[in-house]
Amino acid sequence: MRIGIDYTAAVRQSAGIGRYTQQLVAALAELDAENEYVLLIGGAGVRNAASRVQTIDRNGNVRGVMLPVSDHALSILWHRLRLPLWVELATGALDLFHSPDFTLPPVREARTILTIHDLSFMRVPQCAEPTLRSYLLQAVPASVRRADVVLADSECTRADIIELLGTDPACVEVVYAGVEERFRRVCNDRVLRAVRERYRLPERFILGLGTLQPRKNYRRLIEAYASIRGDLRREIKLVIAGGRGWMYDGIFRSVEELGLQGAVCLPGYVADEDLPALYSLAELFVFPSLYEGFGLPPLEAMACETPVVASNASSLPEVVGNAALMVDALDVGGLAQAMRSVLTDRALCEGMVRRGVVRAQRFTWARAASKLLDVYRRVGR
Repeated sequence: MRIGIDYTAAVRQSAGIGRYTQQLVAALAELDAENEYVLLIGGAGVRNAASRVQTIDRNGNVRGVMLPVSDHALSILWHRLRLPLWVELATGALDLFHSPDFTLPPVREARTILTIHDLSFMRVPQCAEPTLRSYLLQAVPASVRRADVVLADSECTRADIIELLGTDPACVEVVYAGVEERFRRVCNDRVLRAVRERYRLPERFILGLGTLQPRKNYRRLIEAYASIRGDLRREIKLVIAGGRGWMYDGIFRSVEELGLQGAVCLPGYVADEDLPALYSLAELFVFPSLYEGFGLPPLEAMACETPVVASNASSLPEVVGNAALMVDALDVGGLAQAMRSVLTDRALCEGMVRRGVVRAQRFTWARAASKLLDVYRRVGR
């Protein structure tokens, strides 16, 4: 088959859907030498796009096609104006076209596959940026209706797609994400020291990681941390790492109101290559999110042998299994107690670390690519 994939996010985003797309397509290209892959890249001025495609072309069956139009302009043309600018005009004839980023561009004849990572803009609308939510409410349901098959990151998201968008269950399948092999405990003192200095990290800390936005539930994490500081024999600080997203002022306000300046560190965005060391330096990883379509950071922390406390919201029980302590996302007291237990009970912590490593090994990009290739073959037939 000749398969087109929207690869725009992979070259324009270093985290989130960008990293998801990059890792999944790389694993797919390594696995499959039979089919031809055409990677569509929208956005003028993207640096090194051609070289990025070349690095994953292990079998000589992958090529990139650049569109000299920004991804924002394409979004307007495809999803607001709904112009029939078929992807085949750029890629040539296709048997399949896969969009891994929520929306499906106009496709003339190819069978279509669309990945929906989550429906947080519908499940927790109060946490969504209003302009983006308005766009997604218009573009995502329309794209789902046009797709032959919809892929979800978890059974939880699959159920949301069926319930909230009225999609035929037979047309929705789950392809789990994977943990990259580089996520292993870092023991190199030089590497650890460099990351600690780069982000001015404290000697001992609890880690939260993700874009600063309401859905990540950081204000309750800060409140829970404030309530256990006096119970710990040695001072341990709280690090919340992530770039600023939207509606994040309350996070900084909570730090000030609770008098935690100097105890809560907000180093901003952490480079992708530094994440294994960051997880390894932390004594505990806390992921109290209100909603996740999958929730990869807890698994990455587990792979780095860091114990995890997570909320029991949405897909997270499905992801972490029995390897994490789980609490109600709205229960500050429960979150505080779980954090205190892990930090003070050595046997509990060691058992969580062992289970976490095993749990993380269940999710690999090779397994994800194998499932995706099976979907491609069935849809293509």
